[in-house]
Amino acid sequence: MEHNSTRQIINTQVLVLGGGAGGVGAALAAAREGAETILVDRQGFLGGNMTIGLPLLAFLDAQGRQVTRGLPQELVDRLIELGGSFGHRECPLHNSTTVIDPNLMKIVVFEKIKQYGVRPLLHCEIIGTTVVNGELKSVILKGKGKEIEIFADVFIDATGDGDVAYMAGAEFEKGQYANGETQPPTLMFTVGGFNLEKFMDHLEAHPQELKHGSSMKIRPGYTAEFLRASENHVFVGLKNTISKLRQEGKCPIDRDTIIYINLPREGYIALNCIRILNFDGTKIEELSRGEIESNLQILPLINMLKEHIPGFENIYLSSIAPFLGIRETRRIKGLQMIREDAAVNGVIPEDTIALGSYIIDIHSGTGDSTLIKSLAGPYGITYGATISKDVKGLMLSGRCISVDPVVFGSSRVMPTCMSVGEGVGIGAAIAAQQHIAPEEVDVQLIRQKLRHYGAIISMEDVVPTVAKS
Repeated sequence: MEHNSTRQIINTQVLVLGGGAGGVGAALAAAREGAETILVDRQGFLGGNMTIGLPLLAFLDAQGRQVTRGLPQELVDRLIELGGSFGHRECPLHNSTTVIDPNLMKIVVFEKIKQYGVRPLLHCEIIGTTVVNGELKSVILKGKGKEIEIFADVFIDATGDGDVAYMAGAEFEKGQYANGETQPPTLMFTVGGFNLEKFMDHLEAHPQELKHGSSMKIRPGYTAEFLRASENHVFVGLKNTISKLRQEGKCPIDRDTIIYINLPREGYIALNCIRILNFDGTKIEELSRGEIESNLQILPLINMLKEHIPGFENIYLSSIAPFLGIRETRRIKGLQMIREDAAVNGVIPEDTIALGSYIIDIHSGTGDSTLIKSLAGPYGITYGATISKDVKGLMLSGRCISVDPVVFGSSRVMPTCMSVGEGVGIGAAIAAQQHIAPEEVDVQLIRQKLRHYGAIISMEDVVPTVAKS
């Protein structure tokens, strides 16, 4: 029997670890600049949480202005062409919603990867790093029993959990400052057979099911009429029913509302209702527990909805996401950190590479509630928040960038992650091509290129009006 233990060596200019929204944005942007770019992911597809049924949030701000464009908009435009999205719609709760077909998103991401010349390495797990004198030199992968060591000029950690940064010894934070609590994961699943009109009739007859506590900060207008008016909606409600069913011992989930996303296929919705409490997404044992517990909640939840909620009587399980949707783990410390006061006050510095505009949305990691804080307007995510402060050559993209735990409740959403990734990818490409460190790149050159590609990085770039759908 022959065993091949030889480690394969690969050299590249930019190495992106993690193929979710932040990683895809970074890889596409770096390759678009002409840098040799490799994108690594453990799955057999790319797109991460964009492929599990979740909506894209944060294209519009609280005033209905489009504040996210660039590569995220490019993907949505292609989805619209394929019938996989209705575009953007204002929402009194989420500011805006952009529902997408998760299966078509997988295809669109592969199209873009091929179009821009990114080299993907799928089915690979990160098993180690090589750091010399504080500088990241290589990342070691393993797949199908073979090790691959990749040397790069610039590395981008887009793993979501900051795994590469952690392995390289970067300083990080995790959870709320007061108690270390992290937001819980969810497991998305889709059902068919949903009768939208019957459910809307039920909501119109029971408007209290759309009322929420003061912590939710919902603006006026979140009504059955609003939801019925467009297929492009995300429903959050049924709090009274859930409370009653819990008291009767008939509610299998640890949250106080039902959330569904109306998908661009008639009769199909994606459900975001499962919550695994007291969870740490950086531990294998916890991930194993979470996957099992969440899957075992699905059928009891479907049965509860069928028995008690009009419009759900004929639903059936269509698909289950291939992994837990992790909301929060490590936040890597960068050269800069975006803090709550800057986000709440809408500070947009001159070194901003992306705008954040989603509400501050913090799910309880120990209970069934959710805390919402509104933002008056967009805030800036700066280039320095995407560069590790203590590991040279390491950049950050996606939800592991340098923000405090409150800002994280806003910056974690996928369009923002991809917008940040677009700026990071451009910065990484310039650094590799000019043989300089990422922090030495002229951020104004990055901003110039972002504007050229249609990204929005200041209020001067904001699109004044957006058609509702």
